[in-house]
Amino acid sequence: MIRLLTLGFLFATVTPLSAQDPAEIAGRASRLYRGLTSLRAEFVQVIEDRMIGTQQAAGELIQAGNAQLVMRFSDPQGDAIVLDGTYVWVYTPSTTPGQVIRMELPHDPVYGPNVLSRILDRPTERYQLRWVGREVIDDVETDGVEFVPNVADPLFRRAVIWIDRTRGLPRRLELDELTGIHRTLDLTRIRLNAPVSDKTFAFQVPSGVRIIIQ
Repeated sequence: MIRLLTLGFLFATVTPLSAQDPAEIAGRASRLYRGLTSLRAEFVQVIEDRMIGTQQAAGELIQAGNAQLVMRFSDPQGDAIVLDGTYVWVYTPSTTPGQVIRMELPHDPVYGPNVLSRILDRPTERYQLRWVGREVIDDVETDGVEFVPNVADPLFRRAVIWIDRTRGLPRRLELDELTGIHRTLDLTRIRLNAPVSDKTFAFQVPSGVRIIIQ
């Protein structure tokens, strides 16, 4: 099973958010998100699956726009997920050496494959919002906002975004996916809006590696 998440985040300096007002918190994050051109961050991802247990991975994530993203893993070393704008490449030599999976890029006519773009678009109209608490993540105080879709979503039934109370920056995304998987993604050392070359998102098939088309 391919566990792929495409996302985008925005950072900007803003006035502190009002505690416990989920509509204000989500609305501010939504407005700030519009200005994002690129993101680079370190990530830790935890996937909880009743069938296979809990898996943790870490690495660096780079994104530009809705259709270009690369996740290069330091744990497991050498694994990578690359969205080059046309295809998704899933290369996991840690578990399936000698092959790379190539898939058509998931396409949404409005948001592309960008999950956060979907969640943060008109959040007060499209979701039931609830403030779920306050938590310190990577020495940053955050507010958690729960998003439950008003209409069935093909990707998830519930999401929680933990947003920096001072700067409006999402620090953690939790998804309860329709497959039964619970996914948590933490971002640290976030750098935004720096120029990113298209070469960053080009996957070079290693010599001797077979392409599996799905």
